[in-house]
Order: sequence, then structure tokens, then C-alpha cells
Amino acid sequence: MENKIVRVSILSLFIVLCSFTRLEKPSFYRVRAIVIDAGHGGKDPGTHGKIAREKDITLKVALELGRTIKENYPNVKVYYTRMTDKFVELYDRADLANRNHADLFISIHCNANPSGNISGTETYTMGLHTSQGNLEVAKRENSVILLEEDHEENYGGFDPDSPMAHILMANYQNAYLTNSLRFAAKVEGQFKERVGRKSRGVKQAGFVVLWKSAMPSALVEIGFLSNKEEEKYLNSKSGQSFIASGIYRAFREYKEEMESLND
Repeated sequence: MENKIVRVSILSLFIVLCSFTRLEKPSFYRVRAIVIDAGHGGKDPGTHGKIAREKDITLKVALELGRTIKENYPNVKVYYTRMTDKFVELYDRADLANRNHADLFISIHCNANPSGNISGTETYTMGLHTSQGNLEVAKRENSVILLEEDHEENYGGFDPDSPMAHILMANYQNAYLTNSLRFAAKVEGQFKERVGRKSRGVKQAGFVVLWKSAMPSALVEIGFLSNKEEEKYLNSKSGQSFIASGIYRAFREYKEEMESLND
């Protein structure tokens, strides 16, 4: 009888403790860490125009973006995939974000097109490309892995020249797609409404650097170096500052919106 009473008492205590656990308010979600990725670097110059190289412009914009975030949100940890002109493998860029449990990954790039008349910004999330143009952008950015050692092993034999490989990768389950799209839309909105740039919209394609990052992420094409006027703008300090400020305001909106869901 005593043993039965003890068992009932222990069971009752367990139920009470479980009920308290269920009533506890869940911890608030906070955007506490961000990784800013300056595309290309070192032996990989990226695309180029008449006077500017992608690797130089993306680094300047990335550093300015990080400086602005740290100035306004000192409690947010800002990590850079590179702060100098050095080559960083795509695998390591995503791994940095994963190791530091980043809440957002932003990869900054410059665009190019055989036609010198095309201009504007595009922000990509991981997904299936819906046009040949999206595929070509992804193939160009992903071709960087051919400069890396052991790329076949690190990327599971992924071939950046194969359209089918991009389709298979883009169908990879992305648990962060909704918030990635949320942030991407804010970036393009800021570019169009506040910075005064031509927005080519939010798009999806298979990017290795986004595929490997386990958090909401976006790849921002800040303009076309193949367009003479846009190259001049992107190569200017004022242009880089405006672009960085647009991405910063999108980050601010995203952070506030995500944290407001705690209420």
C-alpha cells in the first residue's frame, strides 16, 4: 500500500511539474547575429566593368553595411566572411554562418550581362530558377567552386556547368524560405523606394553559398558592372553608401518585424 501511495505521489508531482513547464512563456526570438558575405575576393575577381571589379565593390559595401549595423545595434554580432581582398571558399562562407548560429546571411554581389543596357538590382533566395537568365546568374556565381581544392568532395560532385545539377540543388528542402523571401522583398523595396534604384525584383535560383547556409539567407545583386552608368555609380563612395544603407534599412525592418512576433 505504501509503495502504491509513493508511486501515486511521484506521478502527481511529475504531472504538476509538467504543467508548470507547459505554462512557461517561451523565450523571445531575437535577431542576434548576422553574417555579411562580400562576394568573390583574392584570385577570384568576379565580374568586372571598364574600371571596376566585383570583388572590390562588394567588400566596400559589406564593410559599410556591417559598420552601420554595429553602430545602430551594438548588441547584434556582425561577422564577415572576409574583411580584406582574400579568396574564401563558398563552403567556408556558409560554414562560418552555421558555426556562429547566425540569424541571417547576406551575400553581396555585382551582376553582368552581355547587353550593356541592362541595369537594376536583384535579390535572390534559394529556389528553382524560373528563367534562363536566373540560371546563368547562378552558374556564374557557382563557378567559383572550380577554383577551390577538393570541390568535388565538398559539394558532393556538384557541377556548376550543369543545368540539371542546379535544378536538383534548388529543389533541396529549404526550411528558411519564407523568411528569406521576407527579407529579400524588403531589400528590393528599399532599393526601389528609398535608394531610387531600378528593382528587377526578388528571384530564386540555386546558389551554393545559400544552399549550405542553415538560416534565412539572400544573395543581393546590387547592380550591373556591364552597364557603364551603373558601374560608375557602384564604383563611387556615395553609391556604395546608398546601397549599404538600403540593405541596412531592410535588415532593420526585418529584425523589427521578426521580433514583433513575440508580442
